[in-house]
Amino acid sequence: MRNTLEQVFGYPQFRQGQEAAISAVLDGRSAAAIFPTGSGKSLCYQLPAVLLPHLTLVVSPLLALMQDQLAFLQRHGIAAGSIDSAQSRDDASAVMARARSGELKILMISVERLKNERFRHFLQQVPISLLVVDEAHCISEWGHNFRPDYLKLPDYQRQFNIPQVLLLTATATPQVITDMQAKFAIAPADVVTTGFYRPNLNLLVEPVRGEDKRRRLVDWMRERPGQPSIVYVTLQKTAEQVAQHLERNGIQAEAYHAGLPHEQREAIQKRFMAGQSNCIVATIAFGMGIDKSDIRNVVHFDLPKSIENYSQEIGRAGRDGHPSDCLVLANRDSLNVLENFVYGDTPELDGIRCVLDELQDAAPHGQWEFLLGPLADQSNIRQLPLKTLLVQLELRGIIAPRYANYAEYRFKYLLEPEALLARFEGERKDFVAAIIQASPRARTWATVNFDALYAQFSAERSRVVKALDYFQEKGWVELESKQMTEVYSLLQTKVDSEALSAELHAGFTRHERTEISRIHAMLALFATERCLGHRLAEYFGDENVLQRCGHCSVCNGQVAHLPEPPSLPALVDKSFEALCGDFIHRHQQHTGSVPSAERVTRFLCGISVPLFTRLKARTIPGFAALEAYPYGDVRDWAQGHLAG
Repeated sequence: MRNTLEQVFGYPQFRQGQEAAISAVLDGRSAAAIFPTGSGKSLCYQLPAVLLPHLTLVVSPLLALMQDQLAFLQRHGIAAGSIDSAQSRDDASAVMARARSGELKILMISVERLKNERFRHFLQQVPISLLVVDEAHCISEWGHNFRPDYLKLPDYQRQFNIPQVLLLTATATPQVITDMQAKFAIAPADVVTTGFYRPNLNLLVEPVRGEDKRRRLVDWMRERPGQPSIVYVTLQKTAEQVAQHLERNGIQAEAYHAGLPHEQREAIQKRFMAGQSNCIVATIAFGMGIDKSDIRNVVHFDLPKSIENYSQEIGRAGRDGHPSDCLVLANRDSLNVLENFVYGDTPELDGIRCVLDELQDAAPHGQWEFLLGPLADQSNIRQLPLKTLLVQLELRGIIAPRYANYAEYRFKYLLEPEALLARFEGERKDFVAAIIQASPRARTWATVNFDALYAQFSAERSRVVKALDYFQEKGWVELESKQMTEVYSLLQTKVDSEALSAELHAGFTRHERTEISRIHAMLALFATERCLGHRLAEYFGDENVLQRCGHCSVCNGQVAHLPEPPSLPALVDKSFEALCGDFIHRHQQHTGSVPSAERVTRFLCGISVPLFTRLKARTIPGFAALEAYPYGDVRDWAQGHLAG
């Protein structure tokens, strides 16, 4: 272990916690490494991967994170690859071939990749030594960034016979740690936590009114010319506006957010990493796994989403151990925007009922097949909460996922059909002839008719997909697949839809309250009269911290009294008809019904749901007209008018 550390990675010694986590894995046990951002979690899987006999499979939530770690591994001569949505099919096939041959030590994927039938089929042919779950707090519903697909990872571990797991995260509260341990049967002794306090980070909270934030940011950046800095904002448009404002004031800055093309985001990140660009104004799409050690400043121009997000984002500063400043320009102005994100993810009761009715309709077939996009449109539930709803139905033993496959496969011949057929003999030739016959060609592309293949030749779908993959690998066809169909078994067909939808809706509403209280816990942290470093560590269950760090804004004698948001005109004085009349009219035209108070509130607060895309709600006067008001107040006001 120590030889590998020195000879492969070039480090003279382990950092705190690394040796314990690595030893557990090399002794054949599952483990969890909970270290602050920037304290070397990645080595806990990279080093064992070199010594373990088979492949190490790493599930990671972000592309940027994978690219960074791959570059590091390649520099150290470790055979590693990734499969991601930005890759061409040829590149992905080449990576899979290297894994199949045993050449690859580490394969990095996103969790969604495991829903792909072709990829799962491939994994079943490859021996795997270790499953690594990065950002493992995503597996817990109590975590700040719950991703429903992560809940399936324990099942996948069993399915692919992976003997052990390593969980990595920087932000796990005691409740989340307990949840992670239980799901992967990790012994308490193999949960390695190193504490959350970072002595080189100066945590500063400054109360600033909304209209003064830009001026304060410019002053702050001018005092720190040329220092690598990240400025975090909530919305994409704010990222653009703040970057432009800094540029106008002579401070070089670039905006970074998920709305930019992939190539542009990559170029911005490369410039920042290389030191050609020193200030990035970003939404939280930026920074995960960015291994730049000399970031001197992290500024929260807008409030972060939660204490966990705050901890993760400031953790990108000062990884080289040198003093770094983390500033929050704090006020309550954007509070309603943050809360609206939460309310938008709570499905309407009718939407949940709609999903349950679809499920019941499928009962005679014994299985339920659907496309996520159309089901989201039909039920008016955003895709992420819809996935959460499906996971809840799984956890209740009502449905079980069988597989997700691409509804449609089509291919382009790179070799004429006759030449393709000539490559085979006997039964295989008949099978290939059947595929060609059941794939009518429209000009360029031939679309595979799986039903015809099954009816005429009893050809199993998996065999056909395997054959198409083989053709692609050989360079005989160019293969394309699209529209993911989810296929579930129905374990219970007699369900009381009314009671169950009410129960599920109550669960979502509870989660909504948890998320809202998470936002308020963060405000309480920023306005605390106790040491910020101590309060932050305490939140994550770290008791071994000094009562006073001596270098946060509170220890410097500056308690942040957050200014109240600007007062808003009373809702009572607004005209309901003027704000909602057009929306209600268009809603009735399209759906034949008057919208509920909940739906009207979402329209007025500018919260997008699938139905609003169909209604072109953004073009209707009144959309987002009340986004600055608290959601609950708008709902009460709308309810009063609709009832009246």
